[in-house]
Amino acid sequence: MAAKIKADPHLEIAHVLFIDVVGYSKLLVNEQREVVQRLNQVVRKTPQFRKSEATGKLIRIPVGDGMALVFFQTPEEPVQCAMEIARALKKHPRIRLRMGVHSGPVDQVKDVNDRLNVAGTGINIAQRVMDCGDAGHILVSKRLADDLVQDSFWQPHLHELGEIEVKHGAKLGIVNLYTTELGNPQPPEKLSKQQVALKPSTASFEDVSETPEKSIAVLPFENLSADPDNAYFADGIQEEILVRLSKIADLKVISRTSTQRYKSAPGNLTEIAKQLRVAHILEGTVQKAADQVRVNVQLINAQTDSHLWADRFDRKLTDIFGVESEIATKIANTLQAKLTGSEQHALASRPTQNTEAHQLYLKGRFFWNKRTSDGIKKSIEHFDQAIQKDATYAPAYAGLADAYVILPFYNKTPGKKAYPKAKAAATKALELDDTVAEAHISLATVRFWRDWAAGAEPEYKQGLELSPNYATGHHWYSIYLSTRGRHQEAISEMTKAQELDPFSLVINTELGLPYLYARQYDQAIAHFQKAIEMDPNFAFAHFALAEAYDRKGKYKEALAEHDKAIALAGEPSQCWLTMTGLLKETYKKLGGKGYWQKRLELTKKLYADHATTAKAVAEIYAILGDEEQALGWLEKSYQERDGFLVFLKIQSEFDNMRGHPRFEALVEKIVPRGAK
Repeated sequence: MAAKIKADPHLEIAHVLFIDVVGYSKLLVNEQREVVQRLNQVVRKTPQFRKSEATGKLIRIPVGDGMALVFFQTPEEPVQCAMEIARALKKHPRIRLRMGVHSGPVDQVKDVNDRLNVAGTGINIAQRVMDCGDAGHILVSKRLADDLVQDSFWQPHLHELGEIEVKHGAKLGIVNLYTTELGNPQPPEKLSKQQVALKPSTASFEDVSETPEKSIAVLPFENLSADPDNAYFADGIQEEILVRLSKIADLKVISRTSTQRYKSAPGNLTEIAKQLRVAHILEGTVQKAADQVRVNVQLINAQTDSHLWADRFDRKLTDIFGVESEIATKIANTLQAKLTGSEQHALASRPTQNTEAHQLYLKGRFFWNKRTSDGIKKSIEHFDQAIQKDATYAPAYAGLADAYVILPFYNKTPGKKAYPKAKAAATKALELDDTVAEAHISLATVRFWRDWAAGAEPEYKQGLELSPNYATGHHWYSIYLSTRGRHQEAISEMTKAQELDPFSLVINTELGLPYLYARQYDQAIAHFQKAIEMDPNFAFAHFALAEAYDRKGKYKEALAEHDKAIALAGEPSQCWLTMTGLLKETYKKLGGKGYWQKRLELTKKLYADHATTAKAVAEIYAILGDEEQALGWLEKSYQERDGFLVFLKIQSEFDNMRGHPRFEALVEKIVPRGAK
């Protein structure tokens, strides 16, 4: 039977702004009247209200102690109007509003007074979005935010909060809209109660209830060789087993960085398992002499303090891959991990037949893991030597790529010299074996810094699919997601990295960064403080905490943390370069404009000496309010292909320039509209 067609359709898509006065019922009657009158005046004077009303495409509906404004042209109309209302009400602090915005179907009807009104889910959901907020919030439904995010003007101001259950059990995706001056950056109380707001991971290291059964930490293997220089070999056996296990999605495998703290004194294994939040521990010893290797291992259920199995392997050095494969396979089977075909292949892989190449590769990883300038240089030497021994050894090329990717962050080697070498090495590794996860992650990171992230995401995803337990991959992918304004995803990835590498100072500090970029300052502060508790001498954590305090308006605290960071870092020039937007509000309040003039002179000198970028100069001009100079230096930075321009979309230093045609054109070049 043919479907009937409605003869006179009424439903149309509307863009609704719902407004409510917070605390209205607590006001006296005369105060209520005054607030409503003032609010009506403010709303009617906003440019967007006037513009939409002039076209005849606006319906206004009084609703109790607030109102609903129904627009019919673009989804930008209600959010633009909300921002204008929020700006106007800064002069009327007694009027505290919460606002909700949604796009959806409505039907125009006439009420009992014969006045035009609307009904439908479009207006109902807008009210429910508003109901989720507290004073100052401008909340937007995920549906409408997905439209706004296609415009680079709105992207930096949209901060996804997650889902909340509303009336009748329905779930709504909620996005917080705010800038440094307008809106409320704090998560709404209702979302916090449902634990869907952005919030720091507060799980205790002792909370065993969260420990997955299929989880393991491989402790550093003890070197029993007569030659202490063979320590690299024992470390290498541990790392190779970890690499194989990390490719199994059904397991949680702790990163080597966090297990290294137990190298010389393993102590109580049950306590270690609690600290790492794993159910199982693997420990072992390695003894190497000439071309013979003895490896002893035992797998322990740390929750019951029982041995699951132990074994000894006496092999030729040429069969070391077979030993690593047998151990990893036995662990996977004992923990009853489900293995895909590719995971089984990864466990059994033998990437080179050349034992010399393999030992040189292990030495390269040994020095790379030190994360020092000299260590990275030595790792490059050993990876190169491994490649000379076996030009088809894919992991050696991946190691070389990893070394060149991080080299600019540990010495003065510029990215324009290091990144092409990293790209070439990663590309070669993948030509030889496209299942090497580290090569995908390194290639993605090269694209992030060298190509403003174009084409980076598919490589990040492929690398993490191949090695789901690769903490560094989740860490670097999180930074990428932040620059795209995808803050909820960024937090999830950095949280995953921290779970896999719980004692990494860098990851614990940078767990606060996606909150900082999302302008969730209380959460950022909590993470930076936790990192400082782990190591009070870690300068970067003090820098990060200083910036979060600055954004929060705690200027004296910001200055104190900044001073600590400078004292710990040792090199003043590097302090300026660590976070170029640091303490902008603090020095406006405590240091005045004169400080920034001096800072500008210093930064220009550093630029002339090739010690910083044109973008760093542009940031100071933006802070000083000189848009033309800021734009000129940004365009110079673009010509120089400065990798840090990838942060342009989310940096608060440039908030006042958003909407400027030249600035938006530059952002469009860096992050094309619609790019994720």
